Amino acid sequence: MPLDDTTTESFSGFVAEVEGRLRRALTPSLGSEFAREAAAEGLAHGWENWDRVGAMENPAGYLYRVALNWGRSNAPKRPVMLPRPPAHQTPWIEPGLPEALSALSEKQRVAVFLVWGHEWSLAEVADLLGVAKGTVQKHLERGMKKLRRHLGVEQ
Repeated sequence: MPLDDTTTESFSGFVAEVEGRLRRALTPSLGSEFAREAAAEGLAHGWENWDRVGAMENPAGYLYRVALNWGRSNAPKRPVMLPRPPAHQTPWIEPGLPEALSALSEKQRVAVFLVWGHEWSLAEVADLLGVAKGTVQKHLERGMKKLRRHLGVEQ
């Protein structure tokens, strides 16, 4: 791929728009430590193939899949660990939440993490994951039910 100013500018704008969202979307599947590296690998793939990727209908969704697959192949085989609040401070979240989130299925964890943790809309999550909005809604409902049960706040 030629490295002209238009290509560089186009890709730079894309990265500025999606890098943080891509990293956050990978966190519930790969853990906060490994999500950054997987996002970088996905974006590197995007740069190497920008002529094809940039023309896609959903380049961010495609690179999410690329990064997720890379992460699953390269991440250490251990349970996903989400950040825990410091023990010596009053937590700003329910202390049992990281463990409860880790107990969810990956799809449920992604839906809950992005919708409730990062205020993404169902449509935004569905677009990135390449699934229907109703599918995200189901994962969200099931995940929230399990979280409530795990945390002892069933409704």
